[in-house]
Amino acid sequence: MRISLHNQTEEDIKEIRVLLRSIFTPIKDQKKNMQIIFVDQNTIHEMNKTYRNIDRPTDVLSFINDDPDDNSLGDIFISIEQARIQAADYGHSFEREIGFLAVHGYLHLLGFDHHTEAEEKIMIQEQERILKNAHLERKTV
Repeated sequence: MRISLHNQTEEDIKEIRVLLRSIFTPIKDQKKNMQIIFVDQNTIHEMNKTYRNIDRPTDVLSFINDDPDDNSLGDIFISIEQARIQAADYGHSFEREIGFLAVHGYLHLLGFDHHTEAEEKIMIQEQERILKNAHLERKTV
């Protein structure tokens, strides 16, 4: 799988690029590509308002590519600023949070969801499996 990273922020994403490569390189069964776009709080807020009718910033938004002739799963938009806030709030590393958001977005592109308890359980198990393989396990208290 090829991941195209696009940085629309002032942040340096060199370390994030290495991190995402370590998370997604082991996923060999995926033949399609995806795009991850890093945006600021204002941009993700506007996107959340426009596409989800929720008037506040969010952490990650995924947009599935529905063109069967295109080799892309879709686009994932991540707010780096929100990732930093959430990492501090949850008491884990920024790397864990960025990894989690990228994997969460990826799974949405594959069709996973969390509207029901059963769906959420399956999605969480898959997220944790991928993150564990990248040594980004959730901290236990």
